Formats: sequence, C-alpha cells, structure tokens
Amino acid sequence: MLGLPRGAEWIVILVIVVLLFGPGRIGKIAGELGRSIKNFREGLGNKDEQTEKDETQEEKK
Repeated sequence: MLGLPRGAEWIVILVIVVLLFGPGRIGKIAGELGRSIKNFREGLGNKDEQTEKDETQEEKK
C-alpha cells in the first residue's frame, strides 16, 4: 500500500536530494524559501492594516 514515507525512506530521499543538488544549493534554496515566506506574511499583515484603515475612514464619514 502506498502512503507517506517512514523513517528509513526519508533518509534515502534526503541522500538522493543532496546528491542531486549539493549541500550549497540546498542552503540557497532554503534561504530563498524562507525569504518568500517572510515576504508573504508581511504582505498579509499589510493587507490587514490597509483593511483596518479603510474601515476607520468609513466610520469617520
């Protein structure tokens, strides 16, 4: 039955990924992914702030 990989299978997958990409490139990819997530969260926060500003402006009218 197919399902999620378990302990030893994850190790094999990680070894294959390191062999394909190399440790340096994996670090760069992880850094870029982290920056992308940070920017996404900041974008969501800015959207919430903009929504609050719009609501307060409507209440003042």
